[in-house]
Amino acid sequence: MTGNAEQVPQGKAGFRGLRIVAKTVESSLITSFHLEAADGTALPSFRPGQFLVFRIPSDYPKGYVLRNYSLSGAPDDSGQYRISVKREPAAGPGLPVGFGSSYLHDSSAVGDVLMVDGPRGEFVLDEASDRPVVLLSGGVGLTPMVAMLHALVHRSTRRTLFLHACENGDVHALRDEVNGLVGQRPGVSAHYSYRLPSAEDRAAQRFHSEGVITRARMQSLLPLDDYDFYLCGPPPFMQAMYQTLRGFGVAKDRIAYEFFGPATVLDAEAKPQPVAKATAAPADGAITVEFRKSGIVAAWDGAAQSLLSFAEDQGLSPEFSCRAGICGTCTSRMLSGKVSYFEDPLEELAQGELLLCCTRPKTAIVLDL
Repeated sequence: MTGNAEQVPQGKAGFRGLRIVAKTVESSLITSFHLEAADGTALPSFRPGQFLVFRIPSDYPKGYVLRNYSLSGAPDDSGQYRISVKREPAAGPGLPVGFGSSYLHDSSAVGDVLMVDGPRGEFVLDEASDRPVVLLSGGVGLTPMVAMLHALVHRSTRRTLFLHACENGDVHALRDEVNGLVGQRPGVSAHYSYRLPSAEDRAAQRFHSEGVITRARMQSLLPLDDYDFYLCGPPPFMQAMYQTLRGFGVAKDRIAYEFFGPATVLDAEAKPQPVAKATAAPADGAITVEFRKSGIVAAWDGAAQSLLSFAEDQGLSPEFSCRAGICGTCTSRMLSGKVSYFEDPLEELAQGELLLCCTRPKTAIVLDL
């Protein structure tokens, strides 16, 4: 994969060559990769919270697999991107354990060129808001939060709490960087909760609380206020934290999260209800979505993030994986109508196909679902 910039193949659909200029071990599980444009051109700016999509070489039929990793560096660094990658278990059926992360950790080296698309993603810091912020992460979920913290420290005066949970100091990545950011202005603080701290962690006072983040602990850390919450981490952590916040009465629109699954998994209140087949004519002027095979016709109200979320709201269970326009698992046939994409697909679709996860209807549509 190494080579001079002029020898780098040009990626299609927005892919470009990015050269690894440094690898930094951040913990026993996480390594950071610093990337620059292989052709020396400027990198597109990114919003704190966004991710990059990597085309990882493989023996699979396409010759590659796609993996996405959050940008963890400062968004004001226009000359370089940084991702911080954890060694992961198998990402899906038939894939080797940690295929993408193992490739980056073990088979890539400084000087290698990776084919990358992005930045992408709708999980981003709302920089127009003036509300205080809580960045709530578990494990490697801290990576987009660190990028957000850079922006909050250098671009705003908003009160900010960086609340991070992990096993212990051995796996805690980017701790010194976060501590350095916290010290740069008033109103920014951090709290680390270690589930199983080591003797060394105790001696060095690397953490602030022990065990999981409980309702009582979170309540003690948050004075009454109208916060913006950002949430990222493993599914059990996400479920517990989301439900805790909702239990405090935090409005759903105050909780932004990075979670590749239906919102109903996080929200215990959201139980899909059986949906009767529609027989009445829709209201005049309504944009309707017809799920032809299911016999369901529903009026699009704009509340759902995507057609995939809307289908789930109707009690359907379309197949999906990434929910970000990357994997193609949610590809479906549109029998009529027009849609708009809020994330461009990475791969070219056949005539009449669409990705449910990153489209919204522009007109009344009929789907073969």
